[in-house]
Amino acid sequence: METSFADLSIVLAVAFVAPLALGLVPKLRLPGVVLELILGIVIGPDVLGWVEVDETLRVLSVIGLGFLLFFAGTEVEFDKLRGRVLRLSFVAFVVSFAIAVVTGLIFDAAGVLDEPFLLAIILSATGLGVVVSVLKDAGRVSTTLGQIVIAGATVADFVTVILLSLLFSAEEAGTGSRIVLLGAFALVVLMIAGLLAAEARSSRFQAVLSRLQDTTAQIRVRGAMLLLGAFLFFAGRFGLEAILGAFVAGALVSYFDRDPEMRHPLFRVKLEAIGFGFVIPIFFVVSGVRFDLSALFASGSTIARVPLFLVAMLVVRGVPALLFRRELDGRSVAAAALLQATSLSFVVAATQIGVEIGMLSEANAAALVGAGLLNHLLFPIAALTILRRAGHDESNPGAVTSGPVGDTS
Repeated sequence: METSFADLSIVLAVAFVAPLALGLVPKLRLPGVVLELILGIVIGPDVLGWVEVDETLRVLSVIGLGFLLFFAGTEVEFDKLRGRVLRLSFVAFVVSFAIAVVTGLIFDAAGVLDEPFLLAIILSATGLGVVVSVLKDAGRVSTTLGQIVIAGATVADFVTVILLSLLFSAEEAGTGSRIVLLGAFALVVLMIAGLLAAEARSSRFQAVLSRLQDTTAQIRVRGAMLLLGAFLFFAGRFGLEAILGAFVAGALVSYFDRDPEMRHPLFRVKLEAIGFGFVIPIFFVVSGVRFDLSALFASGSTIARVPLFLVAMLVVRGVPALLFRRELDGRSVAAAALLQATSLSFVVAATQIGVEIGMLSEANAAALVGAGLLNHLLFPIAALTILRRAGHDESNPGAVTSGPVGDTS
């Protein structure tokens, strides 16, 4: 069958124009992925009808989703996941998920949707990549606030990806069988991690890496791609969602890249060039093309679900931030609540899975993505504004000061 690159060319043009437009108009404080999704909707079948999702776009979009979860895994900072903050983050997530389940059951009883536990998982997620970016912009990554929020987002990422794979995979296996398969997958992960650890201690292996890392071999990049491909395969083979494999691959890269002997200053830059320069924008634009605008505007009740889901996201992930009051001041708690409630990538991925397995209607999927677009637009900007206004209080006696996670226990 002959492959046409017309649709791909249009999608790539949108992926190029979106950040360029934002760069030319810096006062337009709009997250790039939001603009990519919006422009994808515009060029899609419900508006201009310029693009249809063909096999080429479908494959590249799946790879883009894999890269997106891979980079979410690379954001995991293992050195900071310890002590009181980690324990507090787990407790906060348990509270968050309990609120999410109750919210899902209320929505189910009200006839809003039929799958409360899928909604609970979606509402419990946090966009780790966005959280880290906002904290970096505010210069708060190394502060107690930054460490608490990053730890909380990391826990949310890990648990929601695992729960989605365990309970709502497209595979036919039951939950009990999936638990066994998840255990088998974990064993494979441990075996590969052990192999990587052994190789990392080999001076000969390190010498070969150093010799080939900046040649046309680009051996570190190829190794990372091998990990990504292998874990995508293993996750699918064990009846789990591919996003779990991508996330685990990224987490392993993060774990070994923290070792000074394994680190290379341009390694992540090279990976980001492939991901954010090529396949990840395709995923977001194609997600916009697939967005069912007609389903969203089919009825007033569907449109009304967008602010309803938005408030639910803020309540589910924001309320547990009150548990951090002993560690943070009031404004930092508010910023933490907003950041933890920010999620879009997982919402897009999870709703696509929900629609594919018939557990989520097109209308509810569109409303959830719409709520994700709004929270991605509003919550990070609000959190950043709060943090910048609170910046002058950092030297005050009552303000929370920086410190490693271990010091907070």
